[in-house]
Amino acid sequence: MTRVLLVPGRNEPLPGHWQEWLRGRGPERRWVRHAERGRYGAEDRVAALTAALDETAEPTVLVAHSAGCLTVALWARGGPGPVRGALLVAPPDIDEPWTDGESSMPALPDDPLPFPSILAASRTDPMMAYERAAHHAGRWGSELVDLGDAGHVTTADGYGPWPLAEELLAQLMGR
Repeated sequence: MTRVLLVPGRNEPLPGHWQEWLRGRGPERRWVRHAERGRYGAEDRVAALTAALDETAEPTVLVAHSAGCLTVALWARGGPGPVRGALLVAPPDIDEPWTDGESSMPALPDDPLPFPSILAASRTDPMMAYERAAHHAGRWGSELVDLGDAGHVTTADGYGPWPLAEELLAQLMGR
């Protein structure tokens, strides 16, 4: 059985978020939990993902949103491990490392991902222009999916139950 790990962004998703909906659609789906809600410490986030992946040798597909995509890209520098694929939705555009005093993020890596991936991007995402998402998809070796006018793909943007996420996940699990 392939397990699914959901990698949240800077904050845990609000009730009704598409990742929460997706988690409820199968027993093998669970969250990667981070110690500090509302803060982003890249090393801590990568360590939490590593710990979740180390719990079993089962093949795993990752489903990341926003800053969770950065966590996956940083983790992937160490090799594929048990990861068979990743669905990366609405990554933030971070060209340079930054900090706001509570959180810090390194720049998005340009290294190719060592597993199949799909990057789903919106043409109206305030966190990353579609052209930049296309750039990262090319650098990472990800299939690019154009979501059109989807904002940052959050609950506020209308993304609760999201059948396309299930379809893209099934596509990755079938590879």
